[in-house]
Amino acid sequence: MAKSREGACAERAFARSSAVTLRGEAILPSFGFGRFGHLPRRERLKNEPHFLRFRFSQLVKTIQTKLTSFMSPYPSPANTDPSGSGHFDTMRGIALMALGMFMFSAVDTMAKFLTDTIHPYQIVWCRQLGLLLGVVVLIGLKGRSVLVSANPALQIGRGALAAVSATLFIIGVKYVPLADAVAITFVAPFMVTVMGALILREPVGVRRWTAVIIGFIGTLIVIRPGLGALHPAAGLLVIAAGAFALRQILSRILAGGDSAGTTVAYTAIVSCILLTGPMLFVWETPASTTEILLLAAMAILAAAGETLVILALDAAQAVVVAPLQYTLLIWGTFYGFVVFGQFPDGWTWLGALIIVATGIYTLNRERLAQRRKS
Repeated sequence: MAKSREGACAERAFARSSAVTLRGEAILPSFGFGRFGHLPRRERLKNEPHFLRFRFSQLVKTIQTKLTSFMSPYPSPANTDPSGSGHFDTMRGIALMALGMFMFSAVDTMAKFLTDTIHPYQIVWCRQLGLLLGVVVLIGLKGRSVLVSANPALQIGRGALAAVSATLFIIGVKYVPLADAVAITFVAPFMVTVMGALILREPVGVRRWTAVIIGFIGTLIVIRPGLGALHPAAGLLVIAAGAFALRQILSRILAGGDSAGTTVAYTAIVSCILLTGPMLFVWETPASTTEILLLAAMAILAAAGETLVILALDAAQAVVVAPLQYTLLIWGTFYGFVVFGQFPDGWTWLGALIIVATGIYTLNRERLAQRRKS
């Protein structure tokens, strides 16, 4: 008994000596003499490398556990609302979505800035490469099961649409002011409604059809075709929005058999493969350190933004966090003015207001329709 008690005391002393605290949690080992401190110097030096390897393996396990906990879509018991209302989950989802939109807007700004000196194909490829690196981390955390899909053909099609929509957007934003480009792409939710009715045979009432028509009118106010208000490249942004909308339709079909992680993994892999070919013909080595840093930052922020959106959709209902996508217009206006000296005119603001109002109304009608089904 005395022996076991001494052993327990020794284990507790070893645990205290092998960790430092960061915000009250044991994170990093203190690489001191530890349990070999009582040995002669020669013996200590002989045993210490083995002990350090043991401590390093413990450190890796600790970091992996904390990363897995952060990436988990499920709330920890400490973050669960005792009343069961899910308030903390909703607030977490809202915060994650808002931060994700901020990062996406920064990515769009850097992409537009780089189009002056770098080909759009190369910019899009670097952006998707960042997403691919995020997928590599996801596979490291969750294993190769992320790559198992029940509908690989649809996943490949979705990845191809991602490559098309991203490329067209970058080409379009080169010629169109950032805030105007963002406002035009907000036509995508209305296209999703139309495609959902035509392809998925989803019921759409008179009110939602009215909202769709009004939303398209708002888009026409922003573009003002035939009046020379915007560059003809604005049409590419509309096509990009259409490709994005079709991606969303495929996402709804895939949601029944594949996880969000699987969908993102296929999107990153397929789009990178498809973009690599054209990129090789236009590749130019960045001429300055600024360009290299911007390309790297764009890739990292794109991956982080995509991850945050996935976590937000897992933490809260889509109908709750989806309206936060319209904050892109706020950030687009801010960056457009600060970086490029561009500020939307009154007609653009009017059209954007109509698009946002009808978009939020459409999302609310979808929420009510889902509630009636349940």
